[in-house]
Amino acid sequence: MKILKTGISLMLLLSLPFWLYSQTEKNDLEMIYKIKQEGNQNSKMEELAFGLTDFSGPRLTGSSGSDRGNDWAKKKMEEFGFQNVRIEEAADFNRGGWDNLKTYAAMTSPYYVNFACNPVAWTGSTSGLIKGEVILMDIRNESDLEKYRGKLNGKIILMPSSGTPYEISFEPLASRYTDEQLKQIELESGAMGARRFGQPFDMAALMAQRQLRTKITEMLRNEGAAVILNNAGTYNIPRSNGAGYNAGDKEPVAELNLPMEAHGRMERLLRNKVSVEMEVEITNRFFPSPKIYNVIGEIPGTDKLLKNEVVLLGAHIDSWHGGTGAADNASGCIVMMEALRILKSLNAAPRRTIRVALWGGEEQGLNGSRGYVEKYLYDTKTKANKPDYDRFCVYFNMDNGSGRYRGVYLQQNEMARPLFEELLKPFGSLGCTTIAIRNTGGTDHQSFDRVGLPGFQFIQDPIEYGRTYHTVMDTYERLVLSDLRINAIITASLAYHAAMRNEKFPRKPVMNFTERSPFAAMMP
Repeated sequence: MKILKTGISLMLLLSLPFWLYSQTEKNDLEMIYKIKQEGNQNSKMEELAFGLTDFSGPRLTGSSGSDRGNDWAKKKMEEFGFQNVRIEEAADFNRGGWDNLKTYAAMTSPYYVNFACNPVAWTGSTSGLIKGEVILMDIRNESDLEKYRGKLNGKIILMPSSGTPYEISFEPLASRYTDEQLKQIELESGAMGARRFGQPFDMAALMAQRQLRTKITEMLRNEGAAVILNNAGTYNIPRSNGAGYNAGDKEPVAELNLPMEAHGRMERLLRNKVSVEMEVEITNRFFPSPKIYNVIGEIPGTDKLLKNEVVLLGAHIDSWHGGTGAADNASGCIVMMEALRILKSLNAAPRRTIRVALWGGEEQGLNGSRGYVEKYLYDTKTKANKPDYDRFCVYFNMDNGSGRYRGVYLQQNEMARPLFEELLKPFGSLGCTTIAIRNTGGTDHQSFDRVGLPGFQFIQDPIEYGRTYHTVMDTYERLVLSDLRINAIITASLAYHAAMRNEKFPRKPVMNFTERSPFAAMMP
């Protein structure tokens, strides 16, 4: 009889972890119902989308628009009743402040046509409206510089194309993931986190190309060129990017991105010995180096033991100066704000604090989120955890455009798989079921993951992301508001359940390696 009792006791003991798991991971279906109703019936998505795109405008890091977007977000968080709302300094910004005030470009000979164009951020202005001949500066090696010496003062300089011809694409302009594509995303292949290259990377060639471009830039500045024209963009849509400028340096020569259609037309004319003339006017303003800021608000926790632990929602509020940064990444910001608004409107009383953070300076190197991690969580100089490190629960990030959530990247955190499987069950009918073990990169969840904290990025339908991000086309029209409403509902549910469970989100075990990964240096 004693043996029987011992056997039963052992069976109960062995089954206890499963029983505890099933109890702690049970979805609060009543709360999910309320979240869905609030998110669908009383959505503020259109209001938020308008405010952060049309009303705030482009939000380039260090620009006046960046301040305008931060101020709008802070005011909106206060209107929603979030607490501890603030615009918080995150990092210095060495490029300094820069605003574009005027841009115009047109070809005037052999006939007139105005061009869509976009200035390169942190480059200078023209001396008013300039008119003149366009010179194709065809430099293949350093010796080619001499044939242009003394001939560039006041000239409009067309940099040659890369030589890669445009090819018609037969793919749809916008798309959603197919079931087969999602299955491929789920697959674990090769060394997780390692980068695979089809061909060996020629670092020497890259460095030689950069050195030549530096010499060309120096020559154009010394010779007094009026403006540089780059081939950057397609579909008659110019791209956005920035110059390698540091505050206090001499202002770079004015520089303009033209889409390949406009650039290609003039290059073909010039190579066929047809004279080309243009008129160009660019006015940019530099101002003293600003800081990078994050906008933060929260619903405080209510449990006396867990209220200082944090469930963090985030997206980057900065954008490039073309368009209004709608898909990249106003979409993520308004989803995270709406998720917290839903919970606030339902008078949710989370055990842990649920915080939303809109990061500044992501496009220049994850500056806002890295600054937050270094301020509150981890000392990168001493490699020591700060007090809030152990109080951190989980971070959810959105920065893959405007498409619907289809699942989540685990960042190799296999321990989190059972939890996500349970938490995403109520959203299977919405197509959010894919759980991928693989890493994904290029955005703010990496700031947390790289110091051992659970940070996750959502898998999203690509929609038009590859065609529109970092271009003047990234405007309100790129937002799929019905998808964003669904994303906010799912985010609200995940945040609420993470804040209510007894344990924090699973973390990766600490591992010590005898050799540092060759890819570690590539991490931000």
